[in-house]
Order: sequence, then structure tokens, then C-alpha cells
Amino acid sequence: MSKPFPKYLSAPYQILWFESDDLAIIMQFFAMAILFGGFFWLLIVIGPYFYAKFKSKYPRGFFKHCFLFLGIIHLKGYPIFFETHFQE
Repeated sequence: MSKPFPKYLSAPYQILWFESDDLAIIMQFFAMAILFGGFFWLLIVIGPYFYAKFKSKYPRGFFKHCFLFLGIIHLKGYPIFFETHFQE
């Protein structure tokens, strides 16, 4: 079983010009707009804009590393975050 090696290791998955976390924000506001209506329809456009501005201050993969630090996700093939000694 072979998998293609990614061209850029730090590049996030993209759908059109949206990264996966941007789409998650859009879908959350869309679900809230369907449930509650009102100004949440406006947040479908405004929310991702401000999220992208906030995200642009940090390097790529910043939020993935935040989730790693919090213990929400685990990266396969890498040692845990608090590992002090690592032998290959």
C-alpha cells in the first residue's frame, strides 16, 4: 500500500479556496442560521472573514498544533507533545 507523498507537508487540505477549518466555521454558522435564523445568516459571510483575519496572524497549522497540545487530536507517526527524549 503506497500513498502519494504530499508536496508541502504543512499545507492544509483545501476545497476550492477554502481550507478545511474555514469550511467548518461556515457550516457551523449555516447550521445555526437554519436553527435560529435572524442575524446568523449574515454571520455565514462575516464569521469566516474575521476568522481568516485572525488565522492569518499565525503560521500554517497553528490550530492543528493547538488541538495537539490540548490532547484533542493525535498525529500518527509522531511522539506525543510532552515527550522529552526521542529515538528513531
